[in-house]
Amino acid sequence: MSKPAVNSFFVGRALAEGLYEQLGNGLANFLSELGKFDAEQKEHLRQFTQQVMERASQEAGTVVTDSSSPFNSAFSNGEPVDLQATIDELRAEVAELRSELQRYRNRTV
Repeated sequence: MSKPAVNSFFVGRALAEGLYEQLGNGLANFLSELGKFDAEQKEHLRQFTQQVMERASQEAGTVVTDSSSPFNSAFSNGEPVDLQATIDELRAEVAELRSELQRYRNRTV
């Protein structure tokens, strides 16, 4: 065999090995970046979830400690509330408001 053919073979082989190494390095870098991206996204999601839960806890705390709430005044003395009695009172108030509204409508007609 001639020397140029042998040189071409080794050049081709070296080129193939170089491309294979470059492809391997590129794939490794891509997978590394993908892993970092995935880890960062999971961390951002965890932080966002934690912020949402903290905000919900704070809002729930302000709702429970809000003294202007009609339900909170029932619990302020530490005694349990009869829920059925509360429901009955609310229904009575609604019925009274309906009758007042009906009287108002009858007056304006």
